[in-house]
Amino acid sequence: MSRPALLLALLAASSLHGEDAEALFVRRVWPLFQEKCLACHGNDEAKIKGGYDMRTLESTMKGGDSEKKALVPGKPEESPLYLASTREHDDWEPMPPKEADKLYTEQLAWMKSWIGGGAPWPDEPKRATIAKANQEKWNAEDGIIVKTTGALSPEWANRRYKPEALWGYQPVKKPEVKQGTHPVDALIALHQPKGTKPADAADAHTFIRRATFDLLGLPPTPEEISAFEKGFIKDPDAATKALIDRLLASPHYGERMARHWLDVVRYADSSGFANDYERGNAWRYRDYIVRSFNADKPFDQFIREQVAGDEIANSSNTESPTANREQRTENSELLIATGFLRMGPWELTGMEVAKVARQRFLDDVTNSVGETFLAHSLQCARCHDHKFDPVPTHDYYAMQACFSTTQLSERPAPFLKEENTAGFEEKKHLETRFADHLAMLRTLDEKMLVNAQSWFAEKKLDPAAWNKSVEAARAFIKGGGKTGGGKTKNFAGVFEVARGRLQKQGLPEDQYPPKLVGFTPEDYGNERVARKGLERLRWEMERYEPFAFSVYDGLTPQVSSVNSPIRMPMNPMGQGELEQTAILGGGDPFSPTKPVKPGVLSVLGSTELPESVEGRRTGLAQWIASKDNPLTTRTIVNRLWLWHFGQAIAGNPNNFGSTGKKPTHPELLDWLAATLVEKNWSIKDMHRIIMTSDAYRRTSFPTRSKADELENSSYSREDLEKNYLTFKPRRLMAEELRDAMLSITGELNPLLGGIPNRPEINIEVAMQPRQVMGTFASAWVPNPRPEQRHRRSLYALKIRGLRDPFMEVFNEPGPDFSCEAREVSTVTPQVFSLFNGQASYDRALALANRVIKEKPVDVITRVFQLTHGRDPSPDEKAACEAHWIQMEQKQTGLTFSTSKPPLTVKRDAVEENTGEKFSFHEKLPAYAEFIPDFQPADVDAKTRALADTCLVLLNSNEFAYVY
Repeated sequence: MSRPALLLALLAASSLHGEDAEALFVRRVWPLFQEKCLACHGNDEAKIKGGYDMRTLESTMKGGDSEKKALVPGKPEESPLYLASTREHDDWEPMPPKEADKLYTEQLAWMKSWIGGGAPWPDEPKRATIAKANQEKWNAEDGIIVKTTGALSPEWANRRYKPEALWGYQPVKKPEVKQGTHPVDALIALHQPKGTKPADAADAHTFIRRATFDLLGLPPTPEEISAFEKGFIKDPDAATKALIDRLLASPHYGERMARHWLDVVRYADSSGFANDYERGNAWRYRDYIVRSFNADKPFDQFIREQVAGDEIANSSNTESPTANREQRTENSELLIATGFLRMGPWELTGMEVAKVARQRFLDDVTNSVGETFLAHSLQCARCHDHKFDPVPTHDYYAMQACFSTTQLSERPAPFLKEENTAGFEEKKHLETRFADHLAMLRTLDEKMLVNAQSWFAEKKLDPAAWNKSVEAARAFIKGGGKTGGGKTKNFAGVFEVARGRLQKQGLPEDQYPPKLVGFTPEDYGNERVARKGLERLRWEMERYEPFAFSVYDGLTPQVSSVNSPIRMPMNPMGQGELEQTAILGGGDPFSPTKPVKPGVLSVLGSTELPESVEGRRTGLAQWIASKDNPLTTRTIVNRLWLWHFGQAIAGNPNNFGSTGKKPTHPELLDWLAATLVEKNWSIKDMHRIIMTSDAYRRTSFPTRSKADELENSSYSREDLEKNYLTFKPRRLMAEELRDAMLSITGELNPLLGGIPNRPEINIEVAMQPRQVMGTFASAWVPNPRPEQRHRRSLYALKIRGLRDPFMEVFNEPGPDFSCEAREVSTVTPQVFSLFNGQASYDRALALANRVIKEKPVDVITRVFQLTHGRDPSPDEKAACEAHWIQMEQKQTGLTFSTSKPPLTVKRDAVEENTGEKFSFHEKLPAYAEFIPDFQPADVDAKTRALADTCLVLLNSNEFAYVY
């Protein structure tokens, strides 16, 4: 017998009589009738189908137009109501008629048992009495109903949720902790697996390396390790607290935390998709994040600034023309902060319907706010009420309404004194490219003027009107006409201006030359490359200007495409549409249904938000940043725990819904959330609490007892986790690997902030042709000077359409989606990148050169101190020295040449107007001043041999992992 048939048989055999059958009706059958039957058979008396009314027992038994009794109490197999519902009897039309609405096996069993129990049908007062008497029991078994606003159907509004699935919405309650114990350890002990033993504390060397990487993303220096070890011997607790305070005070702390945060918010320096233009001033948002963490900005303020910084700035009216520079500068930080709202991949071009693009932005920003601050992926409710969580579609669009007056703009924002504006001289390379594109367009302009004369001769037309228009066009451009190709305007040459004048005069089109007259396939290609190149450069040049990648409140402008940075209109309410948010049928922007007002997640209670053009986001931000919002506080402390331990307390940091992993230590999560508020939302104080716990200070590989060794012969990670509470080792992130190598070689430029740098990447990837909106994007050209290239990986230009292979292979997340937690894979290409890659060898050579120049007493010992923070063992030292000697013998007599970087790269393409092939040479002006890193030709055989030894150590687990 099948499992469904067995279930039916068991339930049918059960004797449900009297009160049991009544309870079954109240709990199961009557709600089932309401959901599946009454829409056609009772809700609307004037539209009852088939004459069958199921509102009462009498009418349900009577049947419909067939005049056959539909319900026989005590005899389900003789009741057409039941038989039709099984869909297995040809004599009865299947009910409900739609296959998608058919009853599940369990629902059929309820109906069969109820009929078999005599089909009792208590009236409404008695139903309420039965429900109240059984409420506690039924809630425990079936879940509870959650009050929300605007469900699309009564069935969804009355659905039940298991209490454990609603943990994220419950108020935060700080548990009591016994005095004299560390709260973190006490609360972890509540769920300690039986039989496990806490491992001993990690030694000083292990702990300082762990803590330094966690808070700075860099390795400690040998001198820092030595000093800490001495203090640790005297007083481990005091030394640990002093270390944590020192690391939190470092300016590099903000860089480390920014790396985590930018993963979540999907930071990138380009817009993505086919129109992957660079976002020239996005770097200012990245530096805002660094500054905020370094200043220990209260996290609730951090939220408000990113969601509504521009509205906060507007409240002081310092953007008025009469405001002085100091007043305007005060608000730069707030305008920069709202770059968060624009971090997602977004574009608006002539290839996409403006309304669709606008809706995509609104959907993106709504979901981003939900994932980032509330650990909720709200997009699941875009087309229908959420399938798993108490988030109706109404709430999704209510939150979206908070952004319906939010418009995109690069806004004037004077540079702050804290901002790093060094390196702006590199703008000259962009200006060179700009001049080259402009020169090409002018050359083609002159060629069209010549071709125009040939066109008149061929058509045997009088060119007098044309020639007069050309003369007027030349005078207009020479006199400073705005279409003459300035750095902020679209290029329009004499030919185009002359045609435009004749068009305005109403001259028939067959009386003057057509657009791009006489062009060859190569001319078509060069024109597109130059014109699109100018568009891209306008975005890139924004990098050096005092503008913020920001937003403003106002009417939605009628925009068909964007080919240059967006400026805020003088009067935001002057022209455009005041968007009225409505629930969209199927998420289609062209299918609005019920209008909604700005609002929040109703599962957490009702909150009044402004309906005015300004202030909606401020109201939303205040709700998110409220100390009483349980999602917000739990979300950030859960992320902090993840960033320290490599695994979150609630396993899906972006999803506190029923499909996310439940908290392993819910009391600990709530204690941390409550403590964050008590500590005035200080993130640094939370680090101090977490990092002083025994849980964080434990060793990763404890020394096992003899009994343990007899019981478990292997020394696997699984054995340790089974028998001990240990600290879980982690591999360094991709950025940490690169930064650590630069740090120990002495090459790392510690300068904070500033415009993105361009490190060297695989040359084949750097030079590969990359299509952007029908033409070629620029090649990746590294910064000319080593000190520019060797900055923290945080500052590397992040182009969505061009990934650094080294970073990608070591699990750097793509910036299109929020990364709640980085994956850690172990795949073969990592070997080729770290052991065979050019960047790794360059670092090994630089390390060898550094150590040789230092002239230490013991070279190998010094290399170990820099790479591993310790002296080598006798066996390690002997093996490395032997390898060094062996490699020196191989290196002696070898000669090396220094290659020169390319100044141009050939591009081959198909011209889309003609379908014919054409080629052009892209100039790479930044390479003209390129200063390479140390090359094998720059050092002797002894140094090159030592570099081979250094490369081995850079590939060791001890270097690549934190224990």
